[in-house]
Amino acid sequence: MSFDQRVYGLVARIPAGRLATYGQIAELLGAYGCARQVGWALRRLPLPSPVPWQRVVNAQGRISMDPSRQGSDWIQRELLLGEGLAVAADGRLPLAAHRWQPADPAPLERPLGR
Repeated sequence: MSFDQRVYGLVARIPAGRLATYGQIAELLGAYGCARQVGWALRRLPLPSPVPWQRVVNAQGRISMDPSRQGSDWIQRELLLGEGLAVAADGRLPLAAHRWQPADPAPLERPLGR
């Protein structure tokens, strides 16, 4: 299974109304320090997607607002608002109150290179 597929499988488990960080997803995959690669994997998803990519945010609990995202940051904001999450104008979210803690964190994951 490719890294991207592993990212998508794990992100698909994040329930509505919960948030995870790129770094958290990387760590759960056994890829500590690969937060940026998680972000790139999610960026490669064709939209619309059944994978709830919008539930993954940066380590500061914000949507990464950037012109290079070609509007997907605003799509992310609208999807999260639709899930009932409060999103500030600067993309800040209540990460501490809504952080996803998987009950069984690693049935599909394995460390990189194995």
